[in-house]
Amino acid sequence: MGHARGGRCGALGSTDATLEIARQLGLEIFVHNRNYGYGANQKTCYAEALRAGADVVVMVHPDYQYDPRLVPQIIEPILRGEADVVLGSRLKTGSALRQGMPWWKYVSNRFLTALENRAFGLRLSEFHTGYRAFSKDALDAINFRMNSDGFVFDQEIVAQVVANGFRIAEIPVPVRYFPEASSASFSASCVYGFKILWVVARYLLHRSGIKRSRRLGSIKGRYSRLGRPGSPPSADPR
Repeated sequence: MGHARGGRCGALGSTDATLEIARQLGLEIFVHNRNYGYGANQKTCYAEALRAGADVVVMVHPDYQYDPRLVPQIIEPILRGEADVVLGSRLKTGSALRQGMPWWKYVSNRFLTALENRAFGLRLSEFHTGYRAFSKDALDAINFRMNSDGFVFDQEIVAQVVANGFRIAEIPVPVRYFPEASSASFSASCVYGFKILWVVARYLLHRSGIKRSRRLGSIKGRYSRLGRPGSPPSADPR
């Protein structure tokens, strides 16, 4: 993980060469004392990047399925003021199968993406990517710390982004599938899929007002700045 002003790396308590390579690259490293989970890793990295004053934060899976050299392209819509979040889509060009994506993963990805597009009112080609960029404003406003420590964190944060009215764009990115790269098993993917269905259901209940969710609300919307005596209060628009 990194941000626009420099490099940062978060490790899940891994035992591979990630930390050594990060040190060689001169990255600032944050290490968990054990593996708390995929989502927990993102929480730490986003919090530390915001604490360091990042304007844009990029998350990319570290197994080299995605090309980190595309960071300038994925942050460009944010820097131009055209988006608050950018997703790197493996499916936008329709070449994911040719690049090695398992057919069952492709089919389930398409199904879940269609469902999420319908629920969120969007027209994206993919939601389940490991290549994402967030603006500081988006991460500051959403309550990502309440999300799961597991893989469904990725979809929970998308639901939060949508619920708070932030703009999402996407760019096509190539992907590599090879034996050494991490990939969820069929059974694990099924569990992940059912968890996504619950995320979508929770979002729809929140949007309809039937059951409001604290995690989908805006952090900044909970308070306003009173200012100095005699000046009118200033409420955050979100």
